Amino acid sequence: MKMPASRRKFLVEQAMGLGSVALAWLLQQDNLLASSAKLPKDTVAHDLKPKPTHFPAQAQAMISLFQHGGPSHVDLTDPKPELTKADGTDYAGDIKYSFVNRASKKLLASPWKFQPRGQCGTEISELLPHLAEIIDDVCLIRSMHTGANGHEVSIRYFHGGIPGVLGRPTLGSWLAYGLGSESQDLPAYMVLTDPGGPPVDGVHNWTNGFMPPLYQGTVLRPKEPRILNLDAPAHLQGRLQAQNLTLLQQLNRRHLDLLPGERDLEARIASYELAAAMQTAAREALDISQETATTHTLYGLGQPETREYGTRCLIARRLVERGVRFVQLFHNGQPWDNHSNIKTGLPNICRKTDQPAAALVKDLKQRGMLDSTIVHWGGEIGRLPVTEDHGGDPAKVGRDHNGQGFSIWLTGGGIKGGTVYGETDAFGHKAVTDVVTPNDYQATLLHQFGIDHNELTYQHNGQEQAITNHRGARVVREILA
Repeated sequence: MKMPASRRKFLVEQAMGLGSVALAWLLQQDNLLASSAKLPKDTVAHDLKPKPTHFPAQAQAMISLFQHGGPSHVDLTDPKPELTKADGTDYAGDIKYSFVNRASKKLLASPWKFQPRGQCGTEISELLPHLAEIIDDVCLIRSMHTGANGHEVSIRYFHGGIPGVLGRPTLGSWLAYGLGSESQDLPAYMVLTDPGGPPVDGVHNWTNGFMPPLYQGTVLRPKEPRILNLDAPAHLQGRLQAQNLTLLQQLNRRHLDLLPGERDLEARIASYELAAAMQTAAREALDISQETATTHTLYGLGQPETREYGTRCLIARRLVERGVRFVQLFHNGQPWDNHSNIKTGLPNICRKTDQPAAALVKDLKQRGMLDSTIVHWGGEIGRLPVTEDHGGDPAKVGRDHNGQGFSIWLTGGGIKGGTVYGETDAFGHKAVTDVVTPNDYQATLLHQFGIDHNELTYQHNGQEQAITNHRGARVVREILA
């Protein structure tokens, strides 16, 4: 038997039916050795095997429902009676606008009513009736602050730890690097995008940055089939495929023996082996037909407005149930960016997301998984309390960006439910009490996973990097159970 010139050529020639996601894992490795050349040898083994924590963990997995565009907290989660009273008058404070040509200082009261919900009595907008049903399990943080109004600068702050900086690993990458995965048949970090297209800032939302590509988010196709070509060609299935994979593994290991201490090469081999394992595991994990009719109804799969997002929320639960460490859902573009027509645009995106997000929490809870799974809901910024004017037409009004104060919510994994933390000022413009930055958010999440954010480091260009980059982040212990 004539041996192929390279392991990659061998893989291609055998055409063993790896799916598009699995193949992407392999193709990402092409530049791995070059990009990781400055990594010190014999330091960290780059694989996805479970790794010890710094202290006992309460969370084992996380699902992030990222809401691109900036949900309007003053219309959804942060009622402001003073804003209602002052509707139509000029705001007396300073405001930083993103769109000066449409700027206004006229305060805009929320058109929607707030009511106390649950036993905790947290006030929630009528636009989020399903969030109201789970509010006793939720910690609502009303004092988020990025200090910047732009989308990309704040998105990168939330994901990578430094405002506006590209090329840094995202939170999912840090978790995969620091903890590995409970599953060796599925990636540690998986991304579910919108069939309408990618989110604002594209692949930077799930990049591995300066880490090996093994830690990058693995993106599933947004439509069925979510992984193409999972089955091997008929003439290669069964025993022949197993023999081919065994030979490929032998070639890989032989090559590694010639280069001891090359941790980046270990990462390449680990991704090859994971890709093969995914052929069976991924098919089963993505098969929501196994779920009951009751579960489908819970997530809103029978309704056109909630079917798509509900399907992805259900898939996210199935993935963490099977050992995936971090799953992130994104929207097409930035549907919460309500610069205009907020009276129609905001209810529309709420109808798409509210029931599925609440269903995810209910489903995790009834399965006994919420205690160990954190669910995050929130965007990168909020909205201003003043109107963004469009020629005086009240039907077209919206709200401009606001990174000075806004809301997110968390639940599960040791987060204290039925609580509200922090405050914005009387009009909802700036966070004024118990301010929480994205670095504080990251430090707190890592703490729940049993990780000291200052101790989870990675050597890059001769410098010790952390997700918070040692920027004085704090663990927000007040929101922990």
